Amino acid sequence: MSDSVKYLLGEQDIPKSWYNINADLPVPLPPVLHPGTLQPIGPADLAPIFPMAVIMQEVSVEREIEIPEPVRAVYRQWRPSPLYRARRLEQALGTPARIYYKYEGVSPAGSHKPNTAIPQAFYNKEEGVKRIATETGAGQWGSSLALAGAFFGLEIDVFMVKVSFQQKPYRRAFMETFGARCIASPSDTTEAGRAILAQNPNSTGSLGIAISEAVEMAARRDDTKYALGSVLNHVLLHQTVIGLEAQKQMEMAGDYPDMVIGCTGGGSNFAGIAFPFLGERLREGRNTEFVAVEPSACPTLTKGLFAYDFGDTAHLTPLVKMYTLGSGFVPPGFHAGGLRYHGMAPQISHLAALGYIKPRSYHQTECFAAGVQFARAEGIIPAPEANHAVKATIDEALKCKEEGVSKALLFNLCGHGHFDMQAYSDYVAGKLVDQAYDESEVAMALAGLPSVG
Repeated sequence: MSDSVKYLLGEQDIPKSWYNINADLPVPLPPVLHPGTLQPIGPADLAPIFPMAVIMQEVSVEREIEIPEPVRAVYRQWRPSPLYRARRLEQALGTPARIYYKYEGVSPAGSHKPNTAIPQAFYNKEEGVKRIATETGAGQWGSSLALAGAFFGLEIDVFMVKVSFQQKPYRRAFMETFGARCIASPSDTTEAGRAILAQNPNSTGSLGIAISEAVEMAARRDDTKYALGSVLNHVLLHQTVIGLEAQKQMEMAGDYPDMVIGCTGGGSNFAGIAFPFLGERLREGRNTEFVAVEPSACPTLTKGLFAYDFGDTAHLTPLVKMYTLGSGFVPPGFHAGGLRYHGMAPQISHLAALGYIKPRSYHQTECFAAGVQFARAEGIIPAPEANHAVKATIDEALKCKEEGVSKALLFNLCGHGHFDMQAYSDYVAGKLVDQAYDESEVAMALAGLPSVG
């Protein structure tokens, strides 16, 4: 059996700047609106919850934004991450496709999330912030911010979606080991949480609810700011270290991707691998395809509306134009907890609406089947979220086999599944079932979209 090939870069190849796709958009992003006035917001409107350096990155149209040296110094612990040619998987599939994957599971938290947790903690520390409040779904983001808080001496409060809090006790233990406080959401800690519990004491939670709780805590405390692990422009910006490294590694391989694939919940890991290559398509006219893969139980891009909506359930956030299932939508408790968000990053939504990104969705059992097949060929157990990208890649490789064509397929293996083994045990035992979202709930949530002219 042929061996998979690993492409490694040196520390000198860690990017010195992040890539900002706003500089290359053919049509500018729709403005972010104040929820009260429905007028475009300015930096001052965001200052109560974000440090100013992050706010300026959020609105920037500069193509390159310098990575501070203290951030690069922490990146050196695991970056550059490896890129693999999956020859064993190719052989198992009998495909002429050339499969590459960028492996972000080598980070201390086991996922891509520290790529933005580290700079966000750095910028908060520089501004004199003492505490950061945040939310987490599967726990990867909460773990990463807990790690970053330990590095920069910040207190971290994490509101973890209750279904994941119950499913993943080791993620909770990880956060607490690094000094963070982990709270099941909805909780009785905030007004937003108490209101949800009053309506539904058995609520399994959602990212929208957890965001409301974290934003409320940040807004009420002068020493506290809020940090988001996906969706917003500055978060996607920080993740582009993935794709920038992958560009150099694909050059080492003497290849260039015909298709770039990533799973999508809020959009950060997909943007991280895709945006640098998408920028080349926008600037140079390359014909690379970009596939964003989401769960069928929370099909934001494939079934949602492209409209202005709140980023949270309690309507504390500004309005952004994005693909959404409605801020009040609570998805079923499937195992890819990091993909259970009602909306999609505005930049990804915008590019999907323009036709540059092609979305698709899968059910969780077929994704776990793909993840097991990948693990048995490549020796890495993917996170449940990453299994969606694995499934799409395998489908495309088999399509190449049927059509007798060879394409270069690049996907982001955004994290390992070592904290998700109960889900794999359930799958192997035949206990894992596909869950459908309630279309009537989506209809009700979408009916409550804000009216924006």
